[in-house]
Amino acid sequence: MARVLVIDDSPTVREMARLALEPAGHEVLQAADGRVGVDIQRVLSCDVVITDLLMPEKEGLETILELRREWPQLKIIAVSGGSAVLNKMDLLQAARSFGAAQTISKPFTARQLIDSVAQAVSPTEPA
Repeated sequence: MARVLVIDDSPTVREMARLALEPAGHEVLQAADGRVGVDIQRVLSCDVVITDLLMPEKEGLETILELRREWPQLKIIAVSGGSAVLNKMDLLQAARSFGAAQTISKPFTARQLIDSVAQAVSPTEPA
């Protein structure tokens, strides 16, 4: 199926994504922040990147911009639960304007994640 890179500072979210996506036939790679995620993408060329928006080191919007510059056709799914200061819907809308093909609001289910990745790798999904 697809090689999926999950970029999230939460080990629990990364592991949940792995446990959901591997049985669906996807190879799952993990990174704790955008800096490491971009480095992994440079070496291993993933088909889909799922990135959180609020992370240390390199946050998600900056990560999306960098990924878009280097890999314009890469499928990017942005996820966010927002924060006490930042509204998650505003963050997810910003992620779309920065180049995310899809967005998912936290908390999300394994089914939502599986369906989003399936849609991303579908030949009819726009970049």
